Amino acid sequence: MNRPIASPKILVAPLDWGLGHATRCVPVVRELLRQGCTVLLAGESKQKALLQQEFPHLPFLELPGYRIEYASSGWGLAAKIVAQIPKLLSAMKDEQEWLKKVVEEEKIDAVISDNRYGLYHADVHAVFVTHQLRIKAPVKLAEDFLQEMAYSYINKFDECWVPDAEGNEVLAGELSHPEELPSIPLRYVGTLSRFGNAQMPENGKSLLILLSGPEPQRTLLEESLLDELKEYEQPVVLVRGLPGEAGELNVPENVSVYNHLPAAELEEKIRNASLVIARCGYSTVMDLTVLKKRSILIPTPGQTEQEYLAGYLMKRSFAFCVAQKKFRLKNALALAENFPYQSFEGKSNGLQAAVHALIRRIESKEKSNL
Repeated sequence: MNRPIASPKILVAPLDWGLGHATRCVPVVRELLRQGCTVLLAGESKQKALLQQEFPHLPFLELPGYRIEYASSGWGLAAKIVAQIPKLLSAMKDEQEWLKKVVEEEKIDAVISDNRYGLYHADVHAVFVTHQLRIKAPVKLAEDFLQEMAYSYINKFDECWVPDAEGNEVLAGELSHPEELPSIPLRYVGTLSRFGNAQMPENGKSLLILLSGPEPQRTLLEESLLDELKEYEQPVVLVRGLPGEAGELNVPENVSVYNHLPAAELEEKIRNASLVIARCGYSTVMDLTVLKKRSILIPTPGQTEQEYLAGYLMKRSFAFCVAQKKFRLKNALALAENFPYQSFEGKSNGLQAAVHALIRRIESKEKSNL
């Protein structure tokens, strides 16, 4: 693959909805750097801490997140999200103004926005990254409305990258493969994971618990699991999903606790685990899929995307999933032991081509402006 004439300057900015949007930007940034791009990162809070840990040498711009507030129950979450729609629209408008200043000051050539709907610009190539082309809701009418609303923003970008396979073997079901697609060019770039794709060891020894997602649900699940672990005597590794924080937990001797781990260390923990318990967030699903690791996934209550994904993954035998209110560690482990796990075999190599095409477009535009 030929190197570009100059080094395109690309801004990468993930949404602040849990850590998943930031983690799946890691392979995107790596590929941009591999193909000779100059990369700037943007965000705040935990997303900033995670990305700076992975790429300490890259410049980081402060960009406020959407800062969605969550509820402690499923029904409460749905109502709270609806109530915050004006706040979301205001945040999108603010990031639009922010991007105008950044384009002027930093002279960027393109922006890659992971689910940040306001980061498009008339003068630079804008890529929107999402696996949710169909946003799930309790009723179809609401889904149709949400899809129409989302597409009204997505279609303002120049292209859309979808982190899933193309064809019949897909990981996100109708979330990523709805009947109606955006009107802009769309690429399926394969599963985006920070990790490698080597075969996992068959006889891992520890139970690995990966916590992630918004509060207060992250803490509620953590407290529930810690209570369940009082009667579990085998080795446990608990990764809390709290980058940049230094708090400690009082746990039994068989439980090792980490607030956060860099990608290489976390990959090692996953490889050495007999089983992984985690949220049903799509980025986590992609990571576990790439590493072919058996898992028990617990969707965040009220998060319709995760609840749909849990049902889809169970149907395809990609993961064993259980609702949080029904989760009991002993029962879940017994059921997982006999679950007919299947590996995901969808094609996952589209990112390299997508980045290459992006660079070629930037070069072509530069030549036309000479």
